[in-house]
Amino acid sequence: MTINESYKHFVKDLQTIYDERESNNIADLVFENAGIKKLERITAKQQQLSNLTLTQLNNKLEQLLTHKPIQYVLGEAWFYKMKFRVNEHVLIPRPETEELVEWVVEEVRSTKYDVRCKIEDVRKASNNIKRPTSDIARILDIGTGSGCIAIALKKELPDAEIFAIDVSQHALQVAQQNAWDQNVEINFLESDFLNEDQWHVLPIFDSIVSNPPYIPEGEKNKLAKNVVEYEPHIALFVENNDPFIFYRKMAHFAGRHIKQHGKVFVEVHENFSEEVKQIFADKNFITEIRKDLFGRERMICGYK
Repeated sequence: MTINESYKHFVKDLQTIYDERESNNIADLVFENAGIKKLERITAKQQQLSNLTLTQLNNKLEQLLTHKPIQYVLGEAWFYKMKFRVNEHVLIPRPETEELVEWVVEEVRSTKYDVRCKIEDVRKASNNIKRPTSDIARILDIGTGSGCIAIALKKELPDAEIFAIDVSQHALQVAQQNAWDQNVEINFLESDFLNEDQWHVLPIFDSIVSNPPYIPEGEKNKLAKNVVEYEPHIALFVENNDPFIFYRKMAHFAGRHIKQHGKVFVEVHENFSEEVKQIFADKNFITEIRKDLFGRERMICGYK
């Protein structure tokens, strides 16, 4: 079978569950992963494919036709211009989480120097003096999964000390491999964040960031089949009777484990931004909601 014939067959089969545009995009990724670049499909479309390549393509097609996400089929996903390893133990990184990372980076860089000096310090210096708050920013990523947030932060803030925790040992193995691939050092810890007895092992932080589970169990039937059947439920869903448990715990944790003027950044369900904002406000945090590129209220920052 030629490259052209194989590609057309691949796209036609995918169109039984995806629209034409998405079928072509998925096919492009699979063929690229198999070493068949787009230019080659145009310039060498009549080239015969080996039996080994055809077998590999057919194997991936069979997986895709079960609604398995392309990222899990290929074992990789792109985030913050980096390729991350992913499998069924970690969530697939999403573009809106990149916006959360950008917000953290923006805030950490802007607070490298503290202009909120004590009044006696101001009297001794010029009005424009800037005083370093700390040589190193210490940041915690709660529920790190693939490690995409922690690793992206380390890439953008190489002098920062990054801690990343997750309840899943399997997820931490993926995250550690991704850190090795990207040549960054992250302090990974296995920890059940909902268990307050485990908090004592964590130090004090300048910033805390998290994309926690926040989808109520009752909304499973509203999600795409490829999400519900393949992505880890422990990283997606919370019980209907306590959907804000992670945010309440984070607000409480930050009261003990964040420095003065430190900040908490969280991704939220677009329908519950006001509820999460109130949780932090009840703990005396000043809060700000940000919309994502689609105009949805998906991110909150809290600080004291």
